[in-house]
Amino acid sequence: MQTMNTTQNPSPKTDLAVTHVLAQLLERLEHSAVPVGAEQYRSVVEHLVQEFNDIEPGADLGRLLDAYPAAAEVYENLNYQHAGLCRSGLDAALAAEVSARKAIERAMRLPIEPRKDETNGQS
Repeated sequence: MQTMNTTQNPSPKTDLAVTHVLAQLLERLEHSAVPVGAEQYRSVVEHLVQEFNDIEPGADLGRLLDAYPAAAEVYENLNYQHAGLCRSGLDAALAAEVSARKAIERAMRLPIEPRKDETNGQS
């Protein structure tokens, strides 16, 4: 008797208790006054990534991400290919772009001075 091999996708978790603890821990590591080991930081982020892969998106997740910017950045990076920087503030992004454009315009107006080795063959 042959059986059909089916893959069952588990339903996403709706309980964010573990995600909340990991997000809180990551935030503490980010703002720690004492140096944090790379392995500890990496471990927390990897566990948080696993949680993000298993949880259901929704309002509860949105509130958690609003409360923990470091976790929100991890979440945004995980979903970048689908949504870009969807959690970044538009005002901050726009202000950065305007500032960059002004800096480029100022730099383009400055005269370019020749290097010493380019003038009259002098070094």
